[in-house]
Amino acid sequence: MAASPHRSNDQPHDIAAHLMDQALGHLFSAALRTAAQHRIADHLSGGPRTAEQLAAATGTHAPHLRRVLRCLAARGIFREDATGAYGLTPSAQPLRTDVPDSLHPAVLMMTDELFLRTSAAMPDAVERDGASFERIFGAPLFAYLQSNPVVRRLFDDGMASLSAPVDEAVAEVYPFPESGTVVDVGGGRGGLLRAALRRRPELTGVLFDQPPPLAHHLLDGDELKGRWRTEAGDFFVSIPEGGDVYVLKHVLHDWSDGDCRRILRSCRTAMAAGTRLLIIDSVLPPGNTPHFGKTLDVAMMATVDGQERTAEEFATLLSAEGFRLTRVLPTSAFPSIVEAVAE
Repeated sequence: MAASPHRSNDQPHDIAAHLMDQALGHLFSAALRTAAQHRIADHLSGGPRTAEQLAAATGTHAPHLRRVLRCLAARGIFREDATGAYGLTPSAQPLRTDVPDSLHPAVLMMTDELFLRTSAAMPDAVERDGASFERIFGAPLFAYLQSNPVVRRLFDDGMASLSAPVDEAVAEVYPFPESGTVVDVGGGRGGLLRAALRRRPELTGVLFDQPPPLAHHLLDGDELKGRWRTEAGDFFVSIPEGGDVYVLKHVLHDWSDGDCRRILRSCRTAMAAGTRLLIIDSVLPPGNTPHFGKTLDVAMMATVDGQERTAEEFATLLSAEGFRLTRVLPTSAFPSIVEAVAE
């Protein structure tokens, strides 16, 4: 039996095998997409099944499917038992389509060629200014999405899926006011606004974004009836006035510092002095500390010419547009809450 390429303390035992394993990371992404496309996790919701049983249920080739599942099981996605059957692990559960906060749409989005081709062109992004996405697809990401409704739906579904655990984590941690109005700027389908309104029965909200995500918002239902409205617009131009708390969740990381300042300028124009602004994004730790945001950062670089930031970088952006950073609150999800006050 071959030795494991890793020591128990996570230092590589076989440096060559470790490095090549990292170099072939795109194969793990492809294997994960394969499992998601064929809804393997759904087929395992009733208990472990063999590759042959799964192949019969999904119309796939059993020997090849077994090898894909073995690759995923080696990284904690699924688990092979002594009989050769595969079962769900905690990391595989979110791949199910029938569970709350399913990440199935997010996996399909992140493993789509839209991002795979962009990631493969990362050397180009490093060598030249601007995102490689635009050079590959002929337009910046958000302009491309506007002209491609099928891809836009994939993107919106994926972002809503990725956001769901974050929405609950933020609403649980942050002390939203008992009453007043929350303006969710670039809020997508409104998952965070919904989570906040559910916890504060007297709170009202405005969901502000472009028409495509607003058309599929999540705010309907008797529980929130009469407590919200949607408004379409461009946050580079203006945003709704009169809010008590403004939220930018997964917005600033899409943009360069210059564009972020334009967005913050629009916010400050709409906000009265003393009004709070919440930025929900990764806050990068210093040095070699592992953090998902550091992976996301290079994805932003290649895709939209955006970036993840440190607390100091957020403070600099905010102070330039009339805000003062007051605190950074961690959440149980990967982003943190950067709270600022309009001065």
